[in-house]
Amino acid sequence: MKILVIGSGGREATLVWKLSCDEHVDKIYAAPGNGGISKAAECVDIKADAQEELADLVEKNGIDITIVGPEDPLANGIVDVFEKRGLLIFGPSKLGAEIEGSKAFAKELMKKYKIPTAGFRTFTDPEKALDHLHDHGAPIVVKADGLAAGKGVIPCADLTSAKQAIENIMLSKNFGDAGDKIVLEEYLEGEEVSILAFTDGENILPLVPSQDHKRAFDHDQGPNTGGMGAYSPVPIYTPELDRCVFDEILARTVRAMANEGRRYKGILYAGLMITKDGPKVIEYNCRFGDPELQVVLPRMVTDLMVPVNAVLNKNLNEISLAWRPEAAVCVVMASKGYPGKYEKGKVINGLEQFEHSDDVLVFHAGTKRTDDQIITSGGRVLGVTSFGADIQSAIQNSYAAVKQIRFDNAYYRTDIGHKAVSRESKESRVMGV
Repeated sequence: MKILVIGSGGREATLVWKLSCDEHVDKIYAAPGNGGISKAAECVDIKADAQEELADLVEKNGIDITIVGPEDPLANGIVDVFEKRGLLIFGPSKLGAEIEGSKAFAKELMKKYKIPTAGFRTFTDPEKALDHLHDHGAPIVVKADGLAAGKGVIPCADLTSAKQAIENIMLSKNFGDAGDKIVLEEYLEGEEVSILAFTDGENILPLVPSQDHKRAFDHDQGPNTGGMGAYSPVPIYTPELDRCVFDEILARTVRAMANEGRRYKGILYAGLMITKDGPKVIEYNCRFGDPELQVVLPRMVTDLMVPVNAVLNKNLNEISLAWRPEAAVCVVMASKGYPGKYEKGKVINGLEQFEHSDDVLVFHAGTKRTDDQIITSGGRVLGVTSFGADIQSAIQNSYAAVKQIRFDNAYYRTDIGHKAVSRESKESRVMGV
């Protein structure tokens, strides 16, 4: 079986790694890939948004199935293009991907179908948005409606920062056309959990929960990023919560999309806030999470093509997934300055010692291969994932590995997973452990 993975980041590196472990996968292509992906896949210099070129590549090389990593190609309709040419591709249609491509659409869908979420208003006029802000007050969350690479959601503690966020998005156009419309949303208190689920448009098969760390700096300070680390499992996510999320969020969402003529297949990502009133949806994504996938997929024992094929064949109800019991923690090593300006071209040392490790997995995100060297080429450079008997052990193993990898101006958060450790310790004390 030949597989094409579209994309060039840590998520795609994780997909390629998992596929390379599958004995039924004979060859993997990646477009465009990155420095690390090139060790396990044939990287083809075609951008992720070059839909017809990618379809030509698939036809020319007899590729069986394409898996789309990033949200942009999905939102731009790559699945529709491939399917019109009779090519198998994993991901939602353009209509389905609007669940991520427009936050306003997603919020209206949740309102219509009574899917729990925060209160909200949408605006295309910055003056009306500012008037609402002054009437509503703070804290509040300001969201660019369109795709903004995970950086278009701005929680604001006070009116000054909220006003600045509105002006940055709508007037300064920090996120381009994605900021033509904004959502002003109720600020929810609680703890975040990411739930990824396979769906064939009718059946739903969730993966294990994870928790992302969006803010750039320790203690959840600084600007939002694409994600600075993740861990799985999530102690706060109980079996009772799992059932509630399945029934009231995942199942309702899949039914809602079908009712709207947008049958949804692929991965449905629900970003949740666990509040005192129960779980509420913060946002949907139409693809695998990054860096959530870097802890979820390594824990999955089942070959990735098993659920992928089940989605494409619409028989997801006939399979189940097996999981490693160990915890996994991913620490993202970034270029200093990210998510703002940062330098590229820094040589990365220390990677070779983990090339054949089963306990430490290094997923390349922003890297390039130049001659025999791997150099930095992006803001998020590497995702370093380790296992442990519990989250505390996995944290220790990941940071021990991070300290052995070096490049100039490397930056990483030092508190990935600490919320889980605090919760585990508290539960242990309550149980008398």
